[in-house]
Amino acid sequence: MHEPALRAAAFGGDPLPDPAVLRGPGTGRERLLAAVVLGAQGRYAAAATLLDALRRGKAPLEASLAASTLGAHRRQLGGHREARALDGEAFAMAVTLESEPDPDGLDAAGARADALLGLAADNLALGRLAAARRLAERAAAQDAGWRAGVRSGWVGAEIELAAGQGAAAVPHAERAFETAVARGARRHAVKSGIVLAVALRAAGRPDHREISDALVGNAMAAAEESELLSLSWPAALVAADLRPGHAEEYRFRVAQVLHAVLRSADPCGRRVAGESPWVPVPGG
Repeated sequence: MHEPALRAAAFGGDPLPDPAVLRGPGTGRERLLAAVVLGAQGRYAAAATLLDALRRGKAPLEASLAASTLGAHRRQLGGHREARALDGEAFAMAVTLESEPDPDGLDAAGARADALLGLAADNLALGRLAAARRLAERAAAQDAGWRAGVRSGWVGAEIELAAGQGAAAVPHAERAFETAVARGARRHAVKSGIVLAVALRAAGRPDHREISDALVGNAMAAAEESELLSLSWPAALVAADLRPGHAEEYRFRVAQVLHAVLRSADPCGRRVAGESPWVPVPGG
């Protein structure tokens, strides 16, 4: 493993590293970054193996970041209750931590922000809108750097969308998108484009329709090019709603990608996806 290459894949403009970079023992930080990349590729079982070992390790910062990363992977497959337990575990380990600042938020403040934003997203999916707002506000108080700022924008937009406030979701989504693009964080820009496309369409302004369509098209293309399967199927699912004339084509692509993702998931990941009302059942 090689930390600069792993950082570029996890948080930069090169999300498709040489496969050799993801193999080998590595340091705890390198294994955490490898798990982030594997999860982005939809290789959840391989990621979970690395993350579970880190959660049981003796380094509390890496254990916290590993728990919240695994929580994010569970949430991506619709397992919000399982994710909430992991995010709670992550916050409990990070609440009193101190560390040197890290440029990508792999530090104490970043770990607390990751856990709090994860908890906010979990509570939102479970119908606890007020709790989600409080947790998102606590996360913003951490001042944890660019990555937390992007994730805060996603969660803020999702909270407003859940509240039926499409116009209020747009500034959150725009901030996330602009930050990710300025940082050169391709994976984060792809997800931010999806969130912004949904927010713009929900805002209901006629001039937003064309922008929203372009955003989701670009996100799909970038996700496919970089083999970001964790984002490819959500982008296609949004496209099916935004482009009803091609909905069947996009839903077929969703089924294809989800089939591949679930084949590469661990048993818990497959179970939560099968139980989730949010995740389409391939072939169903």
